[in-house]
This record gives sequence, structure tokens and C-alpha cells, in this order.
Amino acid sequence: MNSITASKLYDYIQCPHKVWRDVYGPQDEKLQEVNPFVQLLWEKGVKHEEKIVSTLGEYLDLHEGSLDERFKKTVEAMENKVPLIYQGVIKYENLLGIPDLIKLLPDNTYMPVDIKSGAAYEGADEETDDEGKPKKHYAVQLCLYNDILKKLGFASHDSGKIIDINCSEVEYELKAPKGARSVETWWDIYENIKANTGLLLENEYHNKPASAGICKLCPWYSSCKKWCEDSNDLSKVFYVGRSVRDRISEDLLIDDLAEFVDIDIDRAMKQKAKENKEGNKSFLYRVGESSLATAKRRAVILTQTKKPVIYEPIVFPKVSYELYFDIESDPTQDFVYLHGVYERHGDEERFIDFTATEISEEAEKTTWAKFWEYIDSLPQDDFSVYYYSAYEKTAYKHLQKKYPDVISAEEVEEFFDNPNVIDLYKVVLSKTDWPVGSYSIKAIAVYLGFKWRDETPSGALSIQWFNEFVESKDEKILKRILEYNEDDCIATMVLKDGIEKLQSSD
Repeated sequence: MNSITASKLYDYIQCPHKVWRDVYGPQDEKLQEVNPFVQLLWEKGVKHEEKIVSTLGEYLDLHEGSLDERFKKTVEAMENKVPLIYQGVIKYENLLGIPDLIKLLPDNTYMPVDIKSGAAYEGADEETDDEGKPKKHYAVQLCLYNDILKKLGFASHDSGKIIDINCSEVEYELKAPKGARSVETWWDIYENIKANTGLLLENEYHNKPASAGICKLCPWYSSCKKWCEDSNDLSKVFYVGRSVRDRISEDLLIDDLAEFVDIDIDRAMKQKAKENKEGNKSFLYRVGESSLATAKRRAVILTQTKKPVIYEPIVFPKVSYELYFDIESDPTQDFVYLHGVYERHGDEERFIDFTATEISEEAEKTTWAKFWEYIDSLPQDDFSVYYYSAYEKTAYKHLQKKYPDVISAEEVEEFFDNPNVIDLYKVVLSKTDWPVGSYSIKAIAVYLGFKWRDETPSGALSIQWFNEFVESKDEKILKRILEYNEDDCIATMVLKDGIEKLQSSD
């Protein structure tokens, strides 16, 4: 029997197919080497856990021994009302859990506590002081531990705790609604995921791979990508994710792009209206006429015309200085370590970097201040800035709150509200379509003929390189980081120039 564990529930949340593929997939196609960024996250998690555990005082340490031995000792400890158990094993039928901590409560029952190297909440809004909501995978894992403890007779409550990266203890009410507008509880979500995970582990249900940005860190990435290519899967189309693909497949019986490009959208919408009227609200759930038309249009461009399309004139500002801008940050430490600018002034081009060489608030603040000094040195209203995606704006608003004496919040807003400061991703998304499956800067720039100098360019690896550089001070590693960032900036310029060339050739 394949046990349902916290890691398998996490895998299901990230990718439902990975659960099945880990057990029944072609093992020779699975990458055995751990992704360096994933390894970095794991190492940081271990260090954070060690830090928290060092502050606990007395506890029973059960991290050594076989699972059966540890389970027996865990049960004995709970029967003897041991106050705090570290790395105990709990199991019931096909459920297996290893909470970081099992804590005795005043009523002599136990609560699971998990130590996480991330924030306890997600979706926090600094402007409104909204702390956000519980993270789905944290809540589901706590539900598993609580479920087992209740089945073993050691818990009577429906809650668990997270000790997060800020060393804060945050209690999750597991039978509370997941959001203000939802009646579905975290426990409902857990029960559904648990049931589906069990079916996949026993091979009673077999789902399909899908192509998505999150897949790149998975050891099955190349294997699933090959399946999608060989199957001509709908998820190859940009913005057609797993859920939309599955709805189209199940409700319209369309399984590949060759069929999808011929879809009769009007007929599909009439069928949806009929099904909804008869009470079948799940038919093409969250798939509307507009999104279906967009997906069909992109599928045609991807598989048939194979040429980019610009739907309306795109006019870029004519200025003396063009700046192509990209930052690198380590979210695991809430640290921006590089602000890169590729500057074009007439026929002259140069790369300018503002880089922290150590992890400290002083280094982060200094590099950010130098970026603004550079911006202030440019002729007012005679420069433009191009970046790709909203991340830079979000990061800068966060930096302003950390270092308000560098620049005011109003000045940051004015900078990004300037019509000459342009998020090219918004332009791409609203006014163009491309014959590629992803609208990432890398996918489109490569289509336009650009090539990164690094053989494995990725923001995740840049974070790993930076942490290695901080430890070793190896200038070769720093050079690799800077070249990667410079290439990201140049790729943004290639995209902007490519859009102009496409318009001039029409």
C-alpha cells in the first residue's frame, strides 16, 4: 500500500499528475539529480528548523530509527503525556505523517505543529495591513496530521500551528472557510485532495501531464513536456492550464490541438447554456466565450500560421535614453541583490549593475539608493524604462517600505505611473500573440533569435549562484550572475525592437 503523506498532498496541490507519475511513470525518464534551487530551498528549510528547535527547551527527539519504531515510541510518548515530541511518526491505515512537533495542550490532547521556512500567510497587502490567508499546502498538511491524531484518539480539536520564517506561531483553524466569500473549508479541501491522492497512488485513476511554468523545477519536466508534444496537448497553448484543458477534454471531448483549432465556439456556448439550465453547473466551469476564443486564436497561431500577430498599433516613446531593466532577488531571504540596466543612448550601449555583495540591510539599501541616483542623473522626461512583468514594481514598493529614507512612496508610484516606464508584458498580453507556448521573456526572445550566454539561464539558478557567491566570494560566480542579468535586460530590448520591426514589416 502506498501511504498518503504530507509530501504527496503537497505534490498533488502543485501538480496532480506528479503523484501518479512518481509511482507508475517511466522511471528512466525521471531526472535523478535534484534541481540546485530546490536543494537550496531544502537546505534553508533545514537551517530554519534547526534554529527553531534550538529554542524549544526540553523535548523528546524521535528523528532516528525506522518508521515503525518511531511510531511505537510516539504513541507511547503521547499515552504518557510527554509535553513536546520532535519528529514523531503517526499513522493510521493508509495515512502517514511526520509532524515537526506534536504538542500537548492543557486539555491533555495533542496538536500538530509544523516548522516552515516561508511566511505563514499568503496574499498579504502591506498597504491595507491585510495579513493575508492561510497557505493551502500548509493547511492541508496540518489537516493530515490532525486527522491521524484524531483517528488515534489523541486529538479532539480541529486546529494546528505553523512556526514560520519570522519565528511566529500561527494557529490554523482547519474547519474554517478558506476565504471570506467561500463556504468550503480547509478540511473540505483536504478530504477531496486526500481522496484523489489515494486513487492515484492505487492506480485507480490516471490523470494526464500538462505544460506549465511551475514544471521547470520538477524532475519529470522533460518527460511530461515530451508527452505534451507527442500528444499535441492543449496545454501547449499559452494560458490554457490543466483545469481548462481538462474541462474542454471532458465536456467537449476534444483531446488535442488538431481538433481544438476547429472548435465551434458558438455551439459550445449554446451547449454550456443548455447544460447549466438543466442544473449541470460544472459544464465548462470557468470557461467562457472570450477565454475560449482567445485560446483558439492562440492555438491557430501556434500550430498553423506560426507567425506573431499585433492587433493594434504599438507606439513607443522617442527619447534619448532607453533603459532595459531587470532585478534579481532571493525571496527566501526577502532580499533584492541586483538591479540591472542595459542603457541605449543613440549608438552607444552599456550594462550598468547595482549589486549587493553581501546579505545585509545596508548592502540592499545602498544598491537600491545607487539605482535611484542613476535615474536622477538622466535628463528629465528624456528617458524611457522597459521591464517585463509586474514583479519589479511590487518589489520596489516593498523596498520603499523597508527603506523609506531612500525615496518616498509617492516618488515610486510616480516613477511607475510615468507613461515612459513600460511593462512590456502588459503590451504583449493585451496587444499581441506569439507562436510559442509561453509568453515568458525567455520564450519570446528566443523566438526572436536571442540566445542567453549561460546554458541553463533561470532566475531560480541565479538565486543559487548568489548564495554560493556570498559564501565563497568567487568572482567567476559573480560574473555569471551579472551576465545572466545583462542577458535578461538585452532580451527585453530584443523584444521591444522585435515588436517595432514586426509593425514596420506589415
